Amino acid sequence: MGEAWIIDAVRTPRGRGKKDGALAGLHPQELMARALNAIKDRNHIDPRDVDDVVVGCVTAYGDQAMCIARMSVLAAEWPNDSTGVTINRFCGSGQQAVNFAAMGIKAGEQDLVVAGGVESMSRVPMDADRGGIDGHNPHLRQLHPLVPQGISADLIAAIEGFSREDCDRFALESQRRYARAHAEGRLKKSLIPVLDAGGRLLLDRDEHPRPTTMEGLGKLPSSFEQIGKYVQKGDTLSFDQKAQSRYTNVESIPHVHHAGNSSGIVDGASALLLASPEYAKAHGLKPRARVVATATAGDEPIIMLTAPVPASRRVLKKAGMTIRDIDLVEINEAFAAVPLKVMRDCEMDPETVNVNGGAIALGHPLGATGGMLIGTVLDELERQDKTTALVTMCIGGGMGVATIIERV
Repeated sequence: MGEAWIIDAVRTPRGRGKKDGALAGLHPQELMARALNAIKDRNHIDPRDVDDVVVGCVTAYGDQAMCIARMSVLAAEWPNDSTGVTINRFCGSGQQAVNFAAMGIKAGEQDLVVAGGVESMSRVPMDADRGGIDGHNPHLRQLHPLVPQGISADLIAAIEGFSREDCDRFALESQRRYARAHAEGRLKKSLIPVLDAGGRLLLDRDEHPRPTTMEGLGKLPSSFEQIGKYVQKGDTLSFDQKAQSRYTNVESIPHVHHAGNSSGIVDGASALLLASPEYAKAHGLKPRARVVATATAGDEPIIMLTAPVPASRRVLKKAGMTIRDIDLVEINEAFAAVPLKVMRDCEMDPETVNVNGGAIALGHPLGATGGMLIGTVLDELERQDKTTALVTMCIGGGMGVATIIERV
């Protein structure tokens, strides 16, 4: 099997996912198109050579419907014969897009692929497609009484013994690390400014981070306590009771997560350029890294957010590596309890994980985040002159995705 090289990675700033956010006025097709043209122009590629554009997008509804990958290619004014495909693996969509691109290249079926993701949470909010948490399937609900992810995160905290203070301290450290990275300019390499159609600057910095203290975090109300009491139509158990019916040793679920120790709602897009060694050498493209291995894993779907653990173990086994062979790790900070559990179970050194902050500080633009994480950790590998990185994300329905990259 061949190799898949990462030539470059770009991302937009993360704009606040509210109607007054800096990117809210830009159609998500146009947002993705900005990333596509940035990766094209930075690397002087001919879009006619691109075998496919693979885009992760979670809520493919409204402005994000109609195969946003193909629509974004057209909005970017690429040739009509340029193709695009949209994928949805929930929060892992952007990372899965990169993994699929790597698979196609490694298999010898493709030579040049652009992969990443987009999500405009200001224009297409979560649950805009009205699918709920289980597609409203009574049979599935009997088999697996799924609960909202915030309840799952609080359930993890209850089982693992993570207190609210533990989660708040992790959140504070995410903000601190981001502030340091921003001040030192660590995030500039992949970051592209977003302009409107007239060339006016909309955003050139991440909009979500904010000054944070333990005292301030302590004043925030729980986000999921009332949701935990909710009983869905036709059901007899609340969400908390559903979780406890599967995890009978949990007497109560302390709701430790809130807006300050959970990922922020933001808009954004990411794009990576991947190539076969043969194409790269023939066209003068210098690789920055290679994709060593990829993996997915499933876990119990009610607790839902624990699968980065088996996904990380699986990808390390496929690569013939251990966690001690990994220099840097990116774990998506969907909720503080998630990286806390992954670090503990996989015996990761916290000093090597999310060294420039994560989604608690920066925000989580669903379909775009995976591509952003890979680009961010690649930039940091180069800055520190280190070699290997592992990226992993928790995913709705009880899945995890993982990728190992190595500088070349």
